[in-house]
Amino acid sequence: MKIKKLFSIITASAVMVLQLCAAPSYADDSIAHDSSRNIQTEGVGNPFNYGERNTPANASTEEIRAINHAMSVQEVKYALYKEIDEHWDLLTVRLGQPDREMVYALFLGIGTRESTLGGNGDGADIETAYDQGFGVSSAHAYGTLQTAVTAFADCDPTFMKEDNVPEMYQYSLTESNFYDAIISNHMGIRKILHFVELGINEEGLTGYQVVRGALKGFNTGWCTYTGENDGYYKNYPDEIIALARWYYEEGHLYDNVFTWTGDQRADQYREGDVWEWWGSGQPSMAEITAEDILYGDANCNETVEMADAVLILQVQANPDKYGTAGSEEEHITEKGLINADCSGSGDGLTTKDALAVQKFMLNMITLPEA
Repeated sequence: MKIKKLFSIITASAVMVLQLCAAPSYADDSIAHDSSRNIQTEGVGNPFNYGERNTPANASTEEIRAINHAMSVQEVKYALYKEIDEHWDLLTVRLGQPDREMVYALFLGIGTRESTLGGNGDGADIETAYDQGFGVSSAHAYGTLQTAVTAFADCDPTFMKEDNVPEMYQYSLTESNFYDAIISNHMGIRKILHFVELGINEEGLTGYQVVRGALKGFNTGWCTYTGENDGYYKNYPDEIIALARWYYEEGHLYDNVFTWTGDQRADQYREGDVWEWWGSGQPSMAEITAEDILYGDANCNETVEMADAVLILQVQANPDKYGTAGSEEEHITEKGLINADCSGSGDGLTTKDALAVQKFMLNMITLPEA
């Protein structure tokens, strides 16, 4: 089941208590969101009004990159938070971290280690390992998180599949998707969770080592634990968590201030047990389910009707126009994508779902209930 947001946690193992740590304070003029919001329960509220993508679906690669290039450091930060907030109920369980601002900081740390968060004047427009051509190299990466092409569906079939995060939509590998800043963030977050699942279920990792291993996997393709004497941890995942703590402790989650790999200002956070700050929460593969799914309601108007079957068929026939990142005003949303997966086949959105809606309209079948 593809589930984007509005989750409830249904196993006791997923219940966590907020850590008793002091959150940083911010001057009102340094933040873009409403300062009266309860960040832990509400998030920042998407003050820059980012959509499911940052650029028009029919824009050229050059136009897309120009839009991303113009983003300020603050805009780059909030673009990450938008995706974190939309997937918060999933992230807090999978990462074992109940403090939303610490998760914000974690992804700022990743963005800093990979791209310095646009602080070099590049915005979210950072591209690496592209010399062999688009989609050819498995290391080809783009955006704030430097999300590799391997994160996307329909990439080179010889690359290892990343189809183990059913709760988040997996975009197909097209230049329009790959170079969009918001989609790149979405897929980067999804890629981290891909390695979280492998770390828990295949490598037997627990506690902070799950997150540490996922960061290692994000960069190397392997989340295996290789021992505390492995200098790689110091240079990548441990550097990321030190940079994350710098943003958190120094009060730079919401402004235009950034740091960089090896920055001496973060030296104090590189000392001792750097992961102690992250806390002792336990990452979990506990089942997450939605409370408000109306199966068959592809257009999200709270009614199952023939128009839903039409929209499903349009998505199948022309995903660039009618998919979640489509150019048409009536394109399917990610919530609609969840609702539309109604045939019970377990293989995502297909024409079987449109047929199920039609049969339901003829009183031939009933649709699943949430």
